[in-house]
Amino acid sequence: MTAIKICGLRRECDIDFVNEAMPEYIGFVFAKSKRQVDARVAKKLKDRLHPDIKAVGVFVDEEAERIADLCKRGIIDMIQLHGKEDENYIGRLRTMTEAPIIKAVRAGQMTAQELHGISADYYLIDSGKGSGKTFDWSQVPEEIRVPWFLAGGLSTENIEEAIRKLHPYGVDFSSSVEVDGYKDRDKILEIVRRIRNVKR
Repeated sequence: MTAIKICGLRRECDIDFVNEAMPEYIGFVFAKSKRQVDARVAKKLKDRLHPDIKAVGVFVDEEAERIADLCKRGIIDMIQLHGKEDENYIGRLRTMTEAPIIKAVRAGQMTAQELHGISADYYLIDSGKGSGKTFDWSQVPEEIRVPWFLAGGLSTENIEEAIRKLHPYGVDFSSSVEVDGYKDRDKILEIVRRIRNVKR
């Protein structure tokens, strides 16, 4: 089954929507963004989140100590790195927390061999820093050995094709499940329903 991640939650009703839809993961964006939340808001939302859904914190070149603190406080369960974090940074972060790490990489920038040089637990492949735009799927390296998420421009229009063609571990959504910049219950429920029905 393809794992689902709904990113950029910031309101209590967003949590209610995902608790109904039950994706495997949700994302709190701590990096500067229109969807940014602070630790106080994220904690309030996490307390409301169904315990079977993992909360991922999204960061861009954040201090490792701050990320580890959010993990220690139980505000996030996993870490997603979207900046220039290198192996030294990841190694340092691992000395502070056991939380799994997702490293975002831009499609077409790395071969499978180069990807495997990154010691993350998961990769997230998209068109660039959360642009919400689809990219040429042929840029995804073949034979990726680490579980990976596909992101960027995924919607009800193309999600079934994406899963059948690329067989990602997971798929990541944000803007495509929004109306006027806010998460929409019906869009979330519909995309989750479609993914659950895809035969890989």
